[in-house]
Amino acid sequence: MARRNWPTYRPTSLQDAMEACVEFARERHQMSVDRIADAMGMPSKYTLYKYIESASIPARLIRPFEAACHCTYVTQHLAASARKLLVDLPTGRKATATDIHTVQAACTRAIGALLSFADGKADAPQTISAVTDAIERLARERAEVERHSQPELALT
Repeated sequence: MARRNWPTYRPTSLQDAMEACVEFARERHQMSVDRIADAMGMPSKYTLYKYIESASIPARLIRPFEAACHCTYVTQHLAASARKLLVDLPTGRKATATDIHTVQAACTRAIGALLSFADGKADAPQTISAVTDAIERLARERAEVERHSQPELALT
């Protein structure tokens, strides 16, 4: 099975988002569903399996689930299904060359996806994912520029 490109991944359904969270936790943090359920404070891993299978996790458990998995794919899906974009809170830090390159790469992927979609070579979910990624990255950098005059303290 090919590994996903997690920074650009966008879930297409709630179940896909929950499965992506579990896969991310397994791949990046070596966490099983047992460990995720334990980190959430759930008494039984089978309850979490039921939530994943039916894609019906209670709203009060979304943040503990995402915190245990170290990702926010459920929140991203919920925002996208409400036609909203999510942007990380700006810290006011100055952009690095790598940050700018990442934004440029996302924009290039988005334009390529739009061209492929116009030619009938790409499907809508892939195109939407690429365009959404580019918009979010641009919005994040815009927020960083706005916040640059009042940076946060680096406490690490």
